[in-house]
Amino acid sequence: MPKVKEFTVTIEDKPGALGRCFLALAERGINVLAFQSYVEEGESLARIVVDDPPAAKQVLGNLRMIFEETEAALVRLQHRPGELGRAAARLGEHKINIDYSYCGLEPGSAHALVVFGVDHIAKAAKALDELAAEAS
Repeated sequence: MPKVKEFTVTIEDKPGALGRCFLALAERGINVLAFQSYVEEGESLARIVVDDPPAAKQVLGNLRMIFEETEAALVRLQHRPGELGRAAARLGEHKINIDYSYCGLEPGSAHALVVFGVDHIAKAAKALDELAAEAS
């Protein structure tokens, strides 16, 4: 899975708001695989990767949340020293700029899921596929 649907969700910067969003997803059986949240200019933003993007889109719409759906590059890595560095270096070798990154865990395994927001998604997906194949 080299490319993944990612949601960037604008959430009120108030106590409990992020929890309400995640609980609404959970009520529909949607698993959050990776996320990053931060406050920017008085708004809380969360980037999330879920196991069921169409259902998540419906939940976020029903909550009347402002969100954007984009593609990001994803790689499954062994959870050991150096793997994140190898993945980031591989993208650099292919002249791909990393705009942001975050990680989560693959359900039922010890693999880390690393999400990269990059300037060349198709090129990044290919490079990360090659990296993952080398590790197998």
